[in-house]
Amino acid sequence: MNLISIITPVVAGRHHYLPQAYESLLAQTLPAGWEWEWIVQEDGDTGVLSALPDDRRIRAGAGRAGRAAMARTLGLARARGVLTRTLDADDELTPGALYRDITTLIDNPDISWCVSPAVDLHPDGTETSGPCDPPAGPLAPGTAAEGYRNNQLPVVGGTVTAYTELVRLLGGWPALPASEDVALLLALEAVSRGWMVGTTSLRYRKWPGQSTAEQTFRDTDEVEDRRATLLTRIQAFRRAGWSWSPSLLAEPLTMPA
Repeated sequence: MNLISIITPVVAGRHHYLPQAYESLLAQTLPAGWEWEWIVQEDGDTGVLSALPDDRRIRAGAGRAGRAAMARTLGLARARGVLTRTLDADDELTPGALYRDITTLIDNPDISWCVSPAVDLHPDGTETSGPCDPPAGPLAPGTAAEGYRNNQLPVVGGTVTAYTELVRLLGGWPALPASEDVALLLALEAVSRGWMVGTTSLRYRKWPGQSTAEQTFRDTDEVEDRRATLLTRIQAFRRAGWSWSPSLLAEPLTMPA
């Protein structure tokens, strides 16, 4: 049985949409021979995870508070899947999202990660699409980095599905107060090839309590420090000339007969 690990960081006070995230996982249809596991990692230890359903596929854990990047990376330690995808505690996967990600990586053995469109989910239930989704297919090297430099990141970092081994080699999510999902996306792009799936995979919930609504998220000094950290990191990767591909795996992915 092949496994895809879904990693969700959660903090007390922002856990109220976990049931909707879980329902979106229950609605997933996977390729034959595949299963998902949901790794829910609390940022802190307040007991909010005790409300999770009794499902053998859920693997919950908690640690010291350190924001989402630390929670994601601590959760990664428990990931058993050959593939890893993140899902924020207040977001939802669309039907077929995991199926499309898995089959894209199986069908394209030189591709190490994929992304897909996301829609903003507003409090009234309406949805709006992003303004600059790339066309479906292989992504030209530097597509995400160039968009980020121009303050127009073309994809949502929370839509990334990648080989778990590569995510581990990159150190998981770097110790940033925000934008750690973008940091992983840019690092993946710097060392490997990616693919844009043409169908929406994520409903990105817009609500007053989300972390990106915090004033500190837009603090000018912090924003510039985050940008510098991300951009200098990918420059260092490129200067090193290091690259990764699924051919380095001991057992490359195949579709069961």
